[in-house]
Order: sequence, then C-alpha cells, then structure tokens
Amino acid sequence: MRRRTRYSALLVAAIVAGAFVVVVRTVQAGPECTPSKAGLRIAASSEKAELLRQMAADYSLKGCGKVTVVTMASGAALDAIADGWSRGDGARPDVWSPAASGWLTLLRQRSPSAPVAAQNPSITKTPLVIAMPEPMAQALGWPEKALGWGDVLKLASDEKGWARHAHPEWGAFRLGKTHPEFSTSGLNATIGAYVAATGLSGDLTTRDVASPAVRRFVQGVERSIVHYGDTTLTFLSNLLRADDAGAAMSYISAVTVEEKSVWDYNQGNPTGDPATLGQHDEPKVPLVAIHPKEGTLLSDNPYAVLKWTSAAKRQVAADFLTYLRAPSQQKTFTDHGFHRFDETLPAKILQVPAPKVLDAVLASWAELRKPANVLMVMDVSGSMEASASGTGKSKLALAQAAAKRAVGDFGPRDRVGLWSFSTGYDELVPVAAGTHDDLRAEIDRLRPRGATGLYDTALAAVEHVQKQARSDTINAVVLLTDGRNEVQQSISLDHLLKGLRGEDPVRVFTIAYGADADLETLETISETTRATSYDSRDPGVIDRIFTEVIANF
Repeated sequence: MRRRTRYSALLVAAIVAGAFVVVVRTVQAGPECTPSKAGLRIAASSEKAELLRQMAADYSLKGCGKVTVVTMASGAALDAIADGWSRGDGARPDVWSPAASGWLTLLRQRSPSAPVAAQNPSITKTPLVIAMPEPMAQALGWPEKALGWGDVLKLASDEKGWARHAHPEWGAFRLGKTHPEFSTSGLNATIGAYVAATGLSGDLTTRDVASPAVRRFVQGVERSIVHYGDTTLTFLSNLLRADDAGAAMSYISAVTVEEKSVWDYNQGNPTGDPATLGQHDEPKVPLVAIHPKEGTLLSDNPYAVLKWTSAAKRQVAADFLTYLRAPSQQKTFTDHGFHRFDETLPAKILQVPAPKVLDAVLASWAELRKPANVLMVMDVSGSMEASASGTGKSKLALAQAAAKRAVGDFGPRDRVGLWSFSTGYDELVPVAAGTHDDLRAEIDRLRPRGATGLYDTALAAVEHVQKQARSDTINAVVLLTDGRNEVQQSISLDHLLKGLRGEDPVRVFTIAYGADADLETLETISETTRATSYDSRDPGVIDRIFTEVIANF
C-alpha cells in the first residue's frame, strides 16, 4: 500500500499560493458586514478557487476585511490539517472549503481532534458526472438510453474496446480519473466503481469492498486508466489541445469530473478561470455530462471555519459566508456552471459511505490501481550546485531530499528506475519493482557536473521506457531540469518532438526547476506526450511539486 494510504503518514501539501488581486469593477450589492481589519485566508478546491478570488476581491472592497483564497487539493489539505499544519504547507488557512463534505468525514475519522465543527454549510454544489465526447456517448445510446457507471465501466474493462460498439477506429476505451487520495472527482469516481460492481444503489459495506468479484471488476476498470493526477485540469486541457488538432476522439473516451467542469470545457475554458473565459473557441467536439442512472455523488463545497481561527477572523468568516450565500453571489456561481447551495437536483444522489467503509475503499483501490512503469531523470549539470535562495542549501540538495521522499509514494507493484544527466546521461537504477532502497541510495550520490543535454536525454529516456512498456501499466518519464539544452551537437527540438509522438505515447512529466529552467520548452515536451509540465522555478516548492507529479501514478 502507498505511504499516502496509511494513517501515520502524511502528504506534502499540494498548495499553490493564489495571489490576491484587487479587480477594479463595480462591487455587487450584498449583505451588510461588520467592518474589520482582520484578514481571512481560505484554502479552496481548484474548480471554484478562481471564482472565489473574484468574490473575495469584491467583498474586500466593501471594507469588510481582506480575504485571500489559495488553491489546495482536497486530499492534501486533509493531511495538512490533520497534522496541525506543522509542515511546509504555507500560511495556515482560517477556512477550509474542500469540494465535498466527504473529506471532512475522513478528517474526523483519521484525526479525533480534527479542528472542524460538526456542521459546515454548503456555499454551492455540483454533481459528479461521467463526461464523454458527444459522438462516443451517442454510440452508447445517449441521450435516448440512460447510462450509468455499470455501462461505462463495463466498456472500460472490455478488451474489444470501441469495436464492441462498431467503432474500432476509436481503439481501446481510455478512462481519465484523478487520484482518489487527492481529488474529490477521483474519490467519488472510485466509490462509483465499487457501487457499480456491487449493483447496489448505496450503503456499501466493508464486506462488499472485500468481495473478490467486486475487486476483479474494479481492477478491470483501472486497467483502462490513461494515468491519474491531482486535478482534472490535466485531462481537460490535454483534451482541448487534441480537439484543436482534430484528434479529440483519440485522447480519452471518458473522464469523471464535476458537472461544472463540463460546462467550463464546453466554453473552451478548461481551467474554469473566469479571467480566461472567451479567450479560446468552444471545442469542435463537445463533452456531454452523463448523470449515472445508479446515482452519483455530490460535491457540496462545504465552508469549514477551522477551530484555530481567532475571534476577529471568525467574524469576517461568518460575514463572508453570508455574502457567498446571498442571491447575487449565488447567481455568479450558477452563471459559471454550479448549482445554488439550496437547489434540489434532479439527479439521484448517493450517500458517501461510512468513514470505515470509505477507508476500506481507498485501501482496496491502492492494491488494485493500475501500476506504473516510470523512469525518473534528474539534472545534475553544474548549475544545480547553485544555492537555492533563502534555503541555505543547493538546488541539487533540495531536489535530492524531495526525490527521496517521493520514492515512498510509489507502490510495491510500481516499476521505477533512475537516470541522471548533464552533458550525457547515466543509467543508475534499472526500471524494476522493489527498487526503493536503491533509488534513495543513488539519489544521495548525485553530484553536479557538466552542461545540460536535455534533448538527447529526453528522447533516450522515452525510448528506454518504450522498450519495457506494457499495456497494463502507466508508462512515463519524470524529468527534472534547471536549465535548457546546452549541447550544440544534440538533436533539434523538432527531432525530439517527432520522436515523442505516438498513438499511445510514453508520457513525459517535466519539472521546470529554478529560475533559469526553460519552462516553455518543457511544457511543449509534456503537451506532445499528453502529460503535464510542473512549475518549480521557486526551488523551495520542489517537495510539493514532486508529490503532485507522483499523484499521476
């Protein structure tokens, strides 16, 4: 089982500091508030964070108190709060708003002294749906036929794939799902798979979760996973790029997301950021939101004031909650694809399983998930010897510590190897299972030297993984570099990108490390392989970045 699934172990928080931007516009009418100089900090799930930032800016202009919103994955916030926010998680929030109340239930289960109240009101809500490219949904009989978890997940485990529905040109069924220990959509989709496997409409038991038939069904579903991730943004952004290239049907067959995210995607705005709405055309192939006939789970976006919050900040928190639930702000939510907090939804809503059952689901999933076949590639060029500002350590020392911790996030069935590179590359640990100790030992021995041979190394690493690729694993390269290609005799970027393309490519998850990293090129490399690039140009956040990267496996 992975380190993240144990009660005694903790995630490095996946927190991205959200800048507080004062937007000059007319402040919407809202309830009166108690003027305050106290600041309020809210940790919010990604699908609503940008919208909350705009509302916070309007609210602050009223003189009610400055409200800052930071984006934080729900699962990572759970672990940070359970630990008393004692690690390097950034400034402590006063309010936590995960995507769903299930995370609060898990927090209370895992930490009896959890700093949250019994009741935490909703500010808006959106159900989990199965999002599919419209032609694929129609091939399954939508909209005339009601579809559900069972229909889609049965196809996911069918070796014939889309040929079963007269579309062999679409290939295998590819499912996108986020990591259930980080993301609400991933957690809810995993629960949905267990519900579909049992044929029940809810009320899962630990006996159901342990059933061999249920485990076989869930494992079959997991085989169709493209890769995991900490947010649905990776899947939706890659899908929009594929749509731009006229290849929307080749990337993914279905992805489990909140209904609100389908609305965002169909506006050509997969990030859900109101500031970028209208900057991209609507996709040529829209997604449809399938509300599973068996029922679905609800993201109710609770507003939890944490018990360590001061009295002055509690007053601001109470006023801001009233502001968020007022008609004008609720209209803003609904204008962006959410439902009102007090709206009755037509979809059948399943109840989140009891805490003990929910823990059993996560533990079972950790055993059944699709294993990884990953090569870690670390830059050891001379520039890695430079000091990381404000840390008292070199960039390489920080990266070594983060990489060693990340090794523990791989499971026993994952096959993981290690290369280092500068002018050339060195094969240090072969891609194999059970290499954790060897990986940590070799990471410790890394020393800076030479220039940066980025292009040659990236292509060689992909070709190396391709030779060992298996259809039942997530085949990927994780490449960290603090620079740009410096070897004049190397292949060109065009040559590299041509070698990376493929029907089912080895995915290259790149990490731009330090201020001089070539982020634009690294993003191009990752996008070409339908993966994601991570921005760690501030070396101090490399620990968090490694955790986010490993969440893809």
